[in-house]
Amino acid sequence: MRHGGALAERVVSRVNALVLALRASRRWGGPVSRHITIITYTGRRSGRTFSTPVGYRRAGDTVTIGVRLPDAKSWWRNFTGDGGTVRLDLDGSGRTGHATAHRDAKGRVTVTVRLAD
Repeated sequence: MRHGGALAERVVSRVNALVLALRASRRWGGPVSRHITIITYTGRRSGRTFSTPVGYRRAGDTVTIGVRLPDAKSWWRNFTGDGGTVRLDLDGSGRTGHATAHRDAKGRVTVTVRLAD
């Protein structure tokens, strides 16, 4: 994380853990999974693999992820320029795709994933 320090990292970690638990639960898993997916990617500079829950919308083979508070997050920066490969957990299975990030004139960031066949 770029801003906020250790406290912010702990809060984000706990929220992510809660979202993952809801997604895995029998009662809430189905409804939550229709709006939340897990994106897995390799960091451009670190070469490490990361996974994080994100909200998404899907239309066919295109998945759109709106990045909330983009200046407080760094994960989406891995997909600027030419973008990069990602894995998404959709419909109970892993799907790979190519992700690109775009920041509009108002500073909003959207990551668009084109799913592979």
